[in-house]
Amino acid sequence: MINSSLRDRAGRRISLRPVDDDNWRAVADVVPRDDQRAWVFPMAARYLLLSARGGTWTSLAVYADETVVGHLMWAVDDDGSRWIGGMMVDAAEQGRGVGAAAVTTLADWLRAQPGCVAVRLSYHPENRAAAALYPRLGFTPTGEREDDELVAELTGPATSG
Repeated sequence: MINSSLRDRAGRRISLRPVDDDNWRAVADVVPRDDQRAWVFPMAARYLLLSARGGTWTSLAVYADETVVGHLMWAVDDDGSRWIGGMMVDAAEQGRGVGAAAVTTLADWLRAQPGCVAVRLSYHPENRAAAALYPRLGFTPTGEREDDELVAELTGPATSG
């Protein structure tokens, strides 16, 4: 389990936990809002399959206290950088600070891993929510692109404890 001191706006503690026999169904059932489907899969189940079958990504369940509210995954690139991807907060849980707390928690944990040279993520430039969220969390666009997405790298000090 990856814990931080971060809470959502409802006061629930946000944690990241491995996807396992007890929670995989709840994670698979996470769905975004309809207007977000241009940038994320229609269900987190697709991310779980990508993690299970692709060999690169590691999926995590996002919890608010003891309730699964989202999905997040991470990977290690050849250069030692860590990547965050597949973030999805269930439509019913959005607007409560869950996504910000989850990304911050994972980014701080990844930074502390031996050999981590950078923490990066990518997002589609038309995804206004991502374009507003990630810079607020300390991610700065690098000028690089990954497919049709902008690459951003975390700058500045760790934010959670």
